Amino acid sequence: MITIDREGAYSHIEREKLLDRVMGQARFQKSSEILRRNRLPADGLAFVAHDGKQMIGTVRLWNVNAGDAGDALLLGPLAVDKIYSGSGVGAGLVYAALNAAQAAGHRSVLLVGDPDYYARFGFHAAPASGLLMPGHFDRHRFQAVHLGNGDGLSGSTGMLSATGAMIH
Repeated sequence: MITIDREGAYSHIEREKLLDRVMGQARFQKSSEILRRNRLPADGLAFVAHDGKQMIGTVRLWNVNAGDAGDALLLGPLAVDKIYSGSGVGAGLVYAALNAAQAAGHRSVLLVGDPDYYARFGFHAAPASGLLMPGHFDRHRFQAVHLGNGDGLSGSTGMLSATGAMIH
């Protein structure tokens, strides 16, 4: 049976193995990784999927400053074991993360990802159009969604920067 829950205190080892299998070393070259490096995910906003005892999916949200818009979250990476591709595990993880972020009072979530995939969750490029990521990124893949707690991004400009707690 597949379950989705918050990441546990010791999930990081299995999570790294999953990310290595699904994304490989290329994940460390992404602009989003610059914002995640040596940081902890946003409190209570890291989720994993299990099939029995095996971790099959993961997603995290990260605290960022979105230029002159202020506080926002950055989603990623979303990874699901290839054997579960198309099963809804990824969508379940994204919905869990977005619902928890909204319940916690967050206003906006940004990501760099496939526009066709993320449109179903309400992500689109317009709210992120005046913002920049550190390093190289594909502008058409840089998207945002408002969580219903106010429009925190429209018309904003500036560079995203990491604001989450550092790993000790």
